[in-house]
This record gives sequence, C-alpha cells and structure tokens, in this order.
Amino acid sequence: MTSSPLDRLLRPQTIAVFGGREARRVVEQCDRMGFSGEIWPVHPKLDEVLGRRCYRSLADLPAAPDAAFIGVNRTLTIEIVRSLSRAGAGGAVCYASGFSEAAAELADGAELQQALVEAAGDMPILGPNCYGLINGLDGALLWPDQHGMQRVERGVAILTQSSNIALNLTMQTRGLPIAYVVTSGNQAQTSLADVACALIEDQRVTAVGLHVEGFGDLAGLERLAALARRSKKPVVVLKVGRSEQAKHAAVSHTASLAGSDAVADAVLARLGLGRVQSLPALLETLKLLHIAGPLPGHSISSMSCSGGEASLMADAAVGRRVEFASLGPQQLPRLRRALGEMVALANPLDYHTFVWGDLVRQTEAFSAMFEGGCALNLVVLDFPRSDRCDASEWTTTTDAVIAAASATGALAGVLATLPENMPEPVAERLMANGIVAFSGIDEAITAAEVAAGIGEAWNDPAPLPLLNVVPVDGELDTLSEADAKLELAACGLPVPRGLQAFSPHEAAEQAERLGFPVVLKGLGIAHKTEAGAVVLDLRDPEAVSTAAAAMVANGGYLIEKMIDPPVAELIVGASRDPVFGLSLTLGAGGIFVELLEDSVILPLPATKADIRAAISRLKIAKLIHGYRGRPRGDLGATIDAVAATAEYVVQNAVRLEELDLNPLMVLPEGRGVVAVDALIRRRR
Repeated sequence: MTSSPLDRLLRPQTIAVFGGREARRVVEQCDRMGFSGEIWPVHPKLDEVLGRRCYRSLADLPAAPDAAFIGVNRTLTIEIVRSLSRAGAGGAVCYASGFSEAAAELADGAELQQALVEAAGDMPILGPNCYGLINGLDGALLWPDQHGMQRVERGVAILTQSSNIALNLTMQTRGLPIAYVVTSGNQAQTSLADVACALIEDQRVTAVGLHVEGFGDLAGLERLAALARRSKKPVVVLKVGRSEQAKHAAVSHTASLAGSDAVADAVLARLGLGRVQSLPALLETLKLLHIAGPLPGHSISSMSCSGGEASLMADAAVGRRVEFASLGPQQLPRLRRALGEMVALANPLDYHTFVWGDLVRQTEAFSAMFEGGCALNLVVLDFPRSDRCDASEWTTTTDAVIAAASATGALAGVLATLPENMPEPVAERLMANGIVAFSGIDEAITAAEVAAGIGEAWNDPAPLPLLNVVPVDGELDTLSEADAKLELAACGLPVPRGLQAFSPHEAAEQAERLGFPVVLKGLGIAHKTEAGAVVLDLRDPEAVSTAAAAMVANGGYLIEKMIDPPVAELIVGASRDPVFGLSLTLGAGGIFVELLEDSVILPLPATKADIRAAISRLKIAKLIHGYRGRPRGDLGATIDAVAATAEYVVQNAVRLEELDLNPLMVLPEGRGVVAVDALIRRRR
C-alpha cells in the first residue's frame, strides 16, 4: 500500500478523543465495531470514560495519537489542533461548526477557519463542521453518532461534505459492502479529492463514490481521475447544483461553489469520472462498480417473467446510452428449447412462467441469454414479503442466475423493480456470489450507463490537463466586431472580407472596393439584429449609403462580403465559470440557439479528436453530414475553425472573459467555414 500523509488518520492504531458527549460516543462506536487499537479519552475533569483512563491533557498521553476526534467549541478546537500538530499526531477530525460555512452570520467565521488551517500546519485535518470517518475494514471510527455499517473485508469508499447524508448512507440495506465513509465538512485543508486519492491506495477499496456540494480543488480532482484510471478503481460523483436553490444551499452549508452544472458534467466526463443525479443511483452504481468495475460496452440484456416488466425495461433505456442488443443466432435454439414455443424471443425477454421453479430449465435459459456477449445481463425479480409469503421459488431463480453466471463467466444482475422487494440478506448473498443486486429499474440503467461511460473514457488516451489559470482582475472591455475578427483571423479563424467606414458615403465607397453583394453592420451596438444594425444583401452603392444613413452606429460601420447560404450554422462560445474557468460551448447557431437548445460543452484545452466527438453529439450534426440528400458541410474546416478558436481562448485565458461566434457558417464540402459575427470581452 502506497504511503500517504492521510494514512495514520484513515487507518489509526491509536485514537485520542477530546470533549464530552461526542467524544464518549466515538469510544462507544469503536467498541461496537471491535476496534483493536488504543483509545485515549482526554478531559480536564473526568477520571474515566467507558472503563478507560481519562487523561487530563494532550501532554499526558502515552504518545502522539495517530488520529484525534475533537468535539469541543471552535476556539478550543484551534488550540487542540495546534498542540496535536506540534506533538506529531497523524491527523484530526474537527467536529465544531461556526467557521467559513457560517461566515454570513458570524463575522469571525472565515478568520477562525484560516487560523485553524494555520494551526494544523502539515497535520491533516477533516472539517471543520463534520462527523469524521468510519473505517469498516479495521473497525476504526472517529464518529460521534450511531451508524449502520458493519465490518467488511473489502468494499467501496463513500465520501461527502455532508455528515447527515453520510449517516443516512450508512443505513442502506441494499447489500452494498462499504469499506469507508468519510465526511469533509468545509474542506478547510483536506479536500474530498485528497481523501479519495488516499483511499484508492488501499487495496481493499474497490470503487469510490463522492457526494459533492462544491468543487474547490480542480488539480486534486485531476489527480484523483488519473489515479483512478491507473489503479483501475472507478469513481462516481453525485454533484448538487442543478438548481439555483441547490447552489444556494451548498454555499450556505460549506462556503463552497457549485459552479455551472453543465460545465461540471463535461469536466467529469472528460476526466473519466462517472456522474449520477441521486443517492439511490449512487449506491446502485457503486454496487455494479464494486462487482465488475467499468463495463466494456453499452449493451445489456434483460429477462423477466412478465411482459409488463419487459416493457418497463425497454422504456427505461429510451434516451439513455444503453442498448438492448438483438439476440444472436446461437442463442435462439437454446432459448427455444428451454422456454418452449409460446415465448416470443426478444431482448428484453418475457420468459413467462413455464420454467418457474425449475432450476435446471431456468439455468439453461439464463445461460443461453448470458452468452449473447452483452456487457451486463439482468434478470428482473421482485421478492415477496417474508412476513406473509413463501419465497422459496424466488430463491430457486437466484440459484439459477448464480449457476448460469458461473457457467458462462458473464456479468449478471438480479433487479428488483422496487427497492423494498430486494431483501438485504438476498442482496448480500447475490453480491457475495458476484451477482449485482439491483434495486430500481432507472437506477440499474443509470449504473450500466455510467459504468460503460467510465470504461469508454478509460479506453481513450489520457486527457490533456485542464486549463486552470488565475484571471487578472482588471476592468472589462468589449472589442468592436471588427477588432475581434482581426484578432481571431490572426489565429487562423476564417472571417468575411471586410472594411470599416465612418460615414454613409465612405461605407458606399468601401462596398465598391469589396464588390457586391455586401452586408452592412453598425459598430458599437451589442445586439445588432434587434437594433436594426444589420442589413443583408446590399447590391449597389446607393443601397449601402441609404441603409447606413438610416442606421444608428456609434462606432462607425463594418462592410463585409455577403456569404453564400450555408449548410448549417453553429455557435462557438467561451465563458468563464467561477469554479471551472474557461470552457468552450458548441451548438446550433443563428436563430436556432434558443429554439433547438442543442449544445455541448468542451473543456479546454481540446484536441481535434475532442472537437470532432463534440460536434458529432449535436443534433445539427445531421445537417453537416448531409441530411436527406442535402449537400454535406465542410466538417474538416469546421473542426479546424473550432480548434483555432479554442487555441485563441487558451492563449488569452488570463484576460479573456467571454467569446461568442454566432453564427459560424458551415459551407458546402470543400468551401470551408466563415465566422460572420464575433464578440470578445476581456479584462484590461
């Protein structure tokens, strides 16, 4: 196991507890989990705690503890942390609140948090404002409350900023073996990514789940992604912040930023980190990753003894990146022999009840289905209530699934459509036999989609390091369209031939120099179309002069050659997110921006392969590829133009605040692209 600064804190042999009620609870929980190390209570007045000698101060301890739980007020917490650091302790959990998360209510909150970090020095601390950690592998806890975990030999690690969510997750009855639960609170010094990296190094950890309220350590996130890929231990993230209310709650709770949800999605996908949207989906995805790791593909199979369940499965996959693969010719004869003539053979498959309770025929049917080469094979099975019903025939079905998976070597899962219909003992038995015990159709589909996405990302070359620069804090300038195009053209972006003018007469003369037809634009106007500051297809000097005279133009005029009708129009934009910095947005441009809501976000820097893949995900890509016999667009030139724009953003990242090309006109194949409008806003 690779050494980490967090090792002593996460896997302690000696634990010191400071405080009263909360400290006593830590001792109780360690005893319940069978912690075999030393526990040293520290309290100025008590003589013993749960049969253990109580020390008056840190100086009286036999040695510097590996880990300490500090359950006292915030001011005293800082003093104890400073003493522990000087004594050479391995780390501490800071339970107290009233630091940065309460800065809006407590004027000194942020200052006290900074003082806490300074007091810790090189000693790792979790929190403040957190419960701490549960190590279910070694029975070591720095946790001041009851919980639902039990000792395991291997399992997943779950990390969250929220102690209450962590507590709830320990109470799961889904059969998921949890090796660690760690809370980080404010992440004043140690981030979730730091802890996750340390836990991945534990050979007994199979996968990691993060519940994230806000990102503050992008470099740490990149380190985590690289380590996960190298160690073959997948990471799945549940990040809040899709709604404004969730963002506000995250800020008020931990003083961290949620950032743009769409940008977060793109960044996580690029790093090969899975993402889910709910706690049940997080747990179900971790089950799959614990058993199998990332999936090699998106194909799945499903069997159930009900047409209704088969329909639910099929519908759940609509719009998701999973595929119910067609049955192969080698499967059909075996399935027909096992199931009889009355079963319609398809995927999802309703196998009726002709083989119900028959271990041999069920095993044969499941084996035939499992040999179709799907990445995941599901058998839908809701168990009856144990207090009112007999589940023996359902046990026969699980026995058949276990036997078929063993015989074929395929990955299988038993799926209860309702979580309450998957009893915990059944789930634990299935998981112990390498069968994923799923609860919930949508959650199982999500798990398959996420696991396949991670596998796909890991099969690609490692991503480029994310663009992570500190922007200057100067005044904001907006370049004129003419100046913006000059800068972009110098970087290789095709723009229309254009000339500037400062009077209607000069505009007409410049139009003659360019050659008709032309477009006339008024400079110094933000929304030209709405303000009547754009006139298209002017074909003689008089038309240009008349149009210019009728146009309000604070900064003069821009006259450009008229561009032939394009195959498609794109928007290419860059904007700065408060958490993730600059990224590129590609989408359907022109009048379709709001109409189609068709866009993808591309983290920077980006390769041409990244850009090609991003364009392929757009609905409007069909037009570029020649929709229904229409001319094909110049895809190669489009990729080159986006790449030039991305390079401009990277090179100017310190000052650039916003860039917008709308539209980037994609001309027929062989004729290139042209950016007919450009906006650049940057700091001085």
